[in-house]
Amino acid sequence: MIATAESKTFVSSTANLPSISGFEAKISALVNNNDQVYLPKTNLKLEQIKSGFACALHMHQPTIPAGENGALICNLQHMFNHQGEGDNHNAGVFAWCYSRMGEFIPQLVADGCNPRIMLDYSGNLLWGLQQMGRHDILDNLKKITCDGQYQPYVEWLGTMWSHAVAPSTPIPDLKLQIQAWQHHFASIFGEEALSRVKGFSPPEMHLPNHPDTLFEYIKALKDCGYRWLLVQEHTVENIDGSGLEHRQKYMPNRLVAKNSRGEVISITVLIKTQGSDTKLVAQMQPYHEAKTLGKQDIKGISIPSCVSQIADGENGGVMMNEFPRGFQPLWYDLKNGSDVVGFNGTEYLELIEANGINPEDYPICQPVGQHKIWAKVADNITTATVENAIAELNQNDHQFHMDGASWTNDLSWVKGYENVLEPMNKLSAMFHQKYDRLVAEDPTVTQRADYQEALLYNLLVQTSCFRYWGQGMWTDYARELYRRGEQLCQ
Repeated sequence: MIATAESKTFVSSTANLPSISGFEAKISALVNNNDQVYLPKTNLKLEQIKSGFACALHMHQPTIPAGENGALICNLQHMFNHQGEGDNHNAGVFAWCYSRMGEFIPQLVADGCNPRIMLDYSGNLLWGLQQMGRHDILDNLKKITCDGQYQPYVEWLGTMWSHAVAPSTPIPDLKLQIQAWQHHFASIFGEEALSRVKGFSPPEMHLPNHPDTLFEYIKALKDCGYRWLLVQEHTVENIDGSGLEHRQKYMPNRLVAKNSRGEVISITVLIKTQGSDTKLVAQMQPYHEAKTLGKQDIKGISIPSCVSQIADGENGGVMMNEFPRGFQPLWYDLKNGSDVVGFNGTEYLELIEANGINPEDYPICQPVGQHKIWAKVADNITTATVENAIAELNQNDHQFHMDGASWTNDLSWVKGYENVLEPMNKLSAMFHQKYDRLVAEDPTVTQRADYQEALLYNLLVQTSCFRYWGQGMWTDYARELYRRGEQLCQ
């Protein structure tokens, strides 16, 4: 059955607030399952495939205090309200981009094609579409998400609710961001749809490389039921510090995180290859790259190579205009049979693991720069030795940093933004000081209006746009959000 209205299970009881908390135990029970998502439904036969490609579209619009009397509104609404400023005339095209997969996929399937696409929508954007009453967009998305005939073709990826970049997100808020998105997604698309979300797409492809931050990040992802993470090629390295081998980029890897107490955790990752992201996806270059690849062996078992790629789904002329001309015709070309196919990430992993691959046998990688830390620490792993190693490397190695790495690798998300980061960390501390003990004593506190509103502002201050888009108006927005959050957390 197609879901035509929001799920009532996870909807916030507080008017004008998004559904971002209140059902933590129920969500956890729902997502922590070992059920096969795509294997029972896939029409792909592994033995007939030499290689494949997996493409994701990332969609986001920040929430800003720019409505009437400073009300929280979606930046897309602000664009519609101020058509004459900058690129705001693209607002209508952006809105269509958020909706168009709900048109493309049903048409392709009706014509006998076998398309694949992964979708990553921030919580900010989902809430913004609700605030704007854009049920046309949401209903298009519900059609390809909740109607069983389209589920084999579309995969949703989880993300941080407010597009927070992990390395500079306060560690206690990593899980809150992840859970908030799960709440919100379930409130729109329902429990069954959320139970199928197994891959995670980090905002700005940003991967923490501080050992303790990474460990807590991976732990939070796994606690929240995620099986795999999408990472950028140059954000990871082999254990010896070398870059990934060519073939290694086209198979799953195992990202290993070791913290300063010597604890180890790992998660499967798919490697997003480097390049001009929007141009590559708009012109379906991953398919053309996949055609040059063949099968590979992991511990003697043959698997197809897979080219993984993600791009903004709406941002820039190539995605607004060229993507439909690249995406749609491709599937008609493949309709008559090919040994190169489209995958979704979870589908690919389930297929190869059903063929006998053990995730423990994937090549091992770690965040870039960590080999330098562990070389200094050696076997003497303590919080002090790790921090001393980081301090020494920061002082003596100009190529070393602990800001993490992302698809905008020339941009630091820390340096120059102390005026945003300091309030962000302060608000987080205030929030947890006020509510952690209360929630520990009574988990239903997360259903209260005061908790939900304070959580909302805590998460919103962490939105990466307030740094990525530079100083000025955007940092002013962050200060105003901080001011309101501070009042709520006193």
